[in-house]
Amino acid sequence: ADDVAFLLDGTVRFAGLVAALKAAGLDGVLGTSGPFTVFAPVNAAFDALPAGTVDGLLEPEAKDKLTAVLQHHVTTSALAIDAFADGQTVTMVDGTPVTFTKRGPDTFVGGAKVVASIKASNGWIHVVDTVLLPGA
Repeated sequence: ADDVAFLLDGTVRFAGLVAALKAAGLDGVLGTSGPFTVFAPVNAAFDALPAGTVDGLLEPEAKDKLTAVLQHHVTTSALAIDAFADGQTVTMVDGTPVTFTKRGPDTFVGGAKVVASIKASNGWIHVVDTVLLPGA
């Protein structure tokens, strides 16, 4: 099976995320052995942020902030969607927690809806409809 980095880079749905990972210098990390669980926002999630947010995060002087936002989308465990329970919290790589909510068949992480899950050789990608912002 292909690794997380390859699967993200292989589709235009994640062009915004891949561009952000490259700007932060984190694109190579997700190709290592992991394990990782990545909550991957689709391009529309980046587009939904307030005007100027993405451009501001991609500025070289914002690299630390961009890195924190990206690390808030990753855990260092391989967790399938059925591993998450309503009210459960998981600490992300940036050191801050996210809370999971179950509503019927749907799973939400920090308010973002998981719309698909993809198994990778070094973990899981859970596709989300919203960018997760630390402290939000």
